[in-house]
Amino acid sequence: MKKILALSLLSLTALGQSKPLVSHMFTADPSAHLFQGQIYIYPSHDIDAGVKEDDLGSHFAMRDYHVLSQKTPASPVVDHGVALKLEDVAWASKMLWAPDAAESKGSYYLYFPAKDKEGVFRIGVASSSKPEGPFKAEKEYMKGSFSIDPCVFKDADGSYYLYFGGIWGGQLQRWKSGTYGATDESQPANGQPALMAKVARLDANMKQMAEAPRNVQILDANGKILLSEDHDRRFFEAAFVHHYQGKYYFSYSTGDTHNIAYATGTSPYGPFTYQGVILRPVKGWTNHHSIVEQNGKWYLYYHDVEISGKTHLRNIKVTELKYRPDGSIETIDAYK
Repeated sequence: MKKILALSLLSLTALGQSKPLVSHMFTADPSAHLFQGQIYIYPSHDIDAGVKEDDLGSHFAMRDYHVLSQKTPASPVVDHGVALKLEDVAWASKMLWAPDAAESKGSYYLYFPAKDKEGVFRIGVASSSKPEGPFKAEKEYMKGSFSIDPCVFKDADGSYYLYFGGIWGGQLQRWKSGTYGATDESQPANGQPALMAKVARLDANMKQMAEAPRNVQILDANGKILLSEDHDRRFFEAAFVHHYQGKYYFSYSTGDTHNIAYATGTSPYGPFTYQGVILRPVKGWTNHHSIVEQNGKWYLYYHDVEISGKTHLRNIKVTELKYRPDGSIETIDAYK
């Protein structure tokens, strides 16, 4: 059942003064897209599952997805109800973490991570004829997929690219050798390249990767790959890609330093050169975002823990994102 939530009426006249978009449930990791002329938001649905908190995120034990929509970022939010639940994903055992969505040829695709029956994070895909779902999941996860935080980017030539990866609880560090190491929690040593997000072009049916995943290289201003100890700038999780004035913007969370940072490049594969911080750390341990344009204005969707004060019970927000004439992005402090 749809719920129209008047709470979401908010002012975007000042950056950083956003209020939670919904309060009837906890939401996080908002992936916002412009479909059919309005904004659809694909968030995680946080719950208090009674799981003990740990560094691998076991307490983030989400079990379903809701799809939200707005006519504009200042409009009331519509909750379209449950779009997909854990019980309908044959291969998954638990943890429906941050999703993303894409449209192709009139069909809509929901990309989501979950742990398989052996406790390994994989990425699944579900499809629908409507942006709000409900979505029907494929019987198997995407071949060759692993880790978390899928992001799908559509390029101007109609190609689609899947980005994914997340360290610690997201298990990216366990795939350093190219195969899964169940007990390998180590990151590269200081002086070595940092762990990198992955990217692969999707095939025409939008349900499989058309090639083996590649590393997403992030470089410093001198063209050197960011190193493992560079916690303020290197990738940790929450990849998102958009295009602006001829450049590809790869944005992501630095994880243990909690910035949303960004880098730019001339190809969806990268390499990308580090540029700066989009969003400074928010209240709550995690930081996860998306960027969407509507009617010539750009918006940043993100989350914090204003309502609950608890790391695993988050609420999504939105604020305007602004570019400088040179294409750089003004840094946002959510509390100023």
